[in-house]
Order: sequence, then C-alpha cells, then structure tokens
Amino acid sequence: MDLKALRLLVVDDNRHAAEIVKSILASVGAQDIADAATPDRAFKLMKEMPFDVVVVDQNLGQGDDGIQLVRRIRSDPSSPNPYVPILMLTGYTEQRRVKAARDAGVTEFLSKPFTITGLLRRMDALIHAPRPFVRSADYFGPDRRRRADPDYTGPERRNRD
Repeated sequence: MDLKALRLLVVDDNRHAAEIVKSILASVGAQDIADAATPDRAFKLMKEMPFDVVVVDQNLGQGDDGIQLVRRIRSDPSSPNPYVPILMLTGYTEQRRVKAARDAGVTEFLSKPFTITGLLRRMDALIHAPRPFVRSADYFGPDRRRRADPDYTGPERRNRD
C-alpha cells in the first residue's frame, strides 16, 4: 500500500497516540498528514483543505466527542466533504459504543490497542473497497451492511438499480 498521494487527517487528543498513527501511516508512504486535538480544530482544518481520509479517536475531550465530530462531518450543512472516509479508533469496544459509531456514519472501526496490520487493513478497505452512501430520515453515511442477504425481503430492502 502506498499512501503518498493522499491527504490524511488524524484527530486525537492524546498526542502520543496521534504520533503513533501518523508514524505508521508515514511508514507506508503517507507524506501529507495533518493532525488536530479537538473536534473544532479538525472541522476547521477540513474547511481549509480537502482530506482524503479522516482517522478519529472516539473518546475525544468530554467522552464521545469523536462521534459528535463524525455526525458533524456527515450532516452539518457547512461540512466540506460529508462523503470523506472515516476510520474511528477506540479503546472502548462495548456494543453500544460500536453501534453509536456505526450509526454516526463511520466507515471503518478499529479497537485499541491495534496492530500495524489491523490499521493498514482498515486503510486499505477505506481506499480500495468504498461502500455506497445511504441517506434516510435518521442516517447519512456509508451503507452499514457488510454483505448482501439474499433472503431478506422486508419492507426496507433497498432496490437494486
């Protein structure tokens, strides 16, 4: 994997954790990596320059501020790119937190501590296996389904065009 053509944003209030992620990404060619320690700074940076991928920690500041940032990126009318791929990192893997991240619109999710291989696999999925976006009354983001279920015939089944 070669990331040299991508502009990446790492959002983590833990400077050490952010540097580890940036170092791993740089080791596979990433040259244009910005970082932010707060959701507001991250959103401001996104307005100033386009990013190809955002890596965000779930537990910013007061708790779930990472999830709030994802919601803002996906649904704020002033968002410069609601379609940007977002990888969420977290040390908290309770089912409710994973669902909250998924429902906020993250593209991929990775629990801490993570391996270099795990991070690079998620990055590869973000870049080479993008998922279509879905808009409904209460959700906007990548299709949350990971695989087709040919047996499902419920009322919310999406049509194939």
